[in-house]
Amino acid sequence: MLIINTPTDNLKERKYIIHIIFNEFLNIEYCHNTGSSNWDITLDNNHTLIIEDHFFSKNKNDLDYLAPDSLPGEIEYTSNDFIIGRDIPIIFGNASLNMTDSSSITCGIDVFASIFFMISRWEEFVNPSRDMHDRFPATESISNKNGFLNRPIVDEYIEMLMNMFLYLGFNKDRRLKKKQLVLTHDVDRLYMWKNWLQVLRVALGDILKRKSINLAKERLSEYNLIKSKKINDPYDTFDQLMNISDEYGLKSHFYFMSGGLTKYNNRYRIDEPKCIELISKIKQRGHLIGFHPSYNAYNDSVQFKKEKDKLEHAIGEEITEGRGHYLRFEVPVTWQIWENSGMKIDSTCGYADKEGFRCGTGQEYSVFNILTREKLKLKERPLLLMDTSLFGYQKLDQDIIRDFVIKLSLHTNMFTVLWHNTQIQHLNDYKKLISLLHKS
Repeated sequence: MLIINTPTDNLKERKYIIHIIFNEFLNIEYCHNTGSSNWDITLDNNHTLIIEDHFFSKNKNDLDYLAPDSLPGEIEYTSNDFIIGRDIPIIFGNASLNMTDSSSITCGIDVFASIFFMISRWEEFVNPSRDMHDRFPATESISNKNGFLNRPIVDEYIEMLMNMFLYLGFNKDRRLKKKQLVLTHDVDRLYMWKNWLQVLRVALGDILKRKSINLAKERLSEYNLIKSKKINDPYDTFDQLMNISDEYGLKSHFYFMSGGLTKYNNRYRIDEPKCIELISKIKQRGHLIGFHPSYNAYNDSVQFKKEKDKLEHAIGEEITEGRGHYLRFEVPVTWQIWENSGMKIDSTCGYADKEGFRCGTGQEYSVFNILTREKLKLKERPLLLMDTSLFGYQKLDQDIIRDFVIKLSLHTNMFTVLWHNTQIQHLNDYKKLISLLHKS
């Protein structure tokens, strides 16, 4: 059993990050004591690893660290014998590394504070930058500005810790997690064409605005075939998505909406026959149903509960996982709403404008309310890749997509993808992407 000694300040934050690293990520038994001036870890053989405390020691009073001047500045990179790549960024601390034979290591990188920074998302609490949908953008993040958004830096820090333990003679088994590919689909729309009125309105636009009578005829003909059930609506790609998942022995997670108060919601009713029939088919095929709370529900607990109750009533079962609409998220408010509503897994924490590791990891972990200073039962399953990030915000080509998908997947055991059923023009790209991720 490891003996971990820490200072007495910021004790709830320290206990949380120790739990995440040693219990949830490494599954290594430990005993936590206080009284040291750094993060001191003693192994069974009495060899020691000292991680210098460069962050909480400067913010000794509770919640003092929640200030813009606590954010790291320009981040340096360093190399040492214990990292898994060429170099590693230093979020807090310095590059010093001192070893005494094989019995003691003192490391200047404050691994614990750096991991806490990434997974608690306190950065987003103290940085007020937001986009047009009131979201914290990737472009404002420390990880993007310093070139490590596409690296699972939390996992890299933990591997560095583990390699130090091995050097010091640690000989206990650790839990090795299996690779997991999680395929999710936010169902914002059930269909492209809702009724004849909608089709006629668009066809009129084809004639008057786009000056194309042929395009108008094509739309009218297509909808006629849909109504006669000779072809599917273009957005009805659910069977195709499930077929791709089945091919690789995976489950598709379909996240449905059930209300909302803005123009971004209410494009279908959760209790309409077509939706109930679709949900029944998904369940019969062995795939999963989740919750996609509406545009304003991310910080509105009453609206969130109303929509969740409506969804559960419609499908006749409890819902435990999902993702917020438009990836709207406010730390720690959103996580606390999900916790209070009995949700078990949130998968909102990915960036809309870029792919990458918003939380520094792709692995699920228990979240922390930075204001109440409590670890929640709710787990975050970070989103790494979204279709509209690739083809909407960035307009990337296939060569670039292939290269960064390989890079993203190299050092993470869990890879969560969001692909909308409405991305009909990129369905072949999705097939290629899943094939690539399944091989990596």
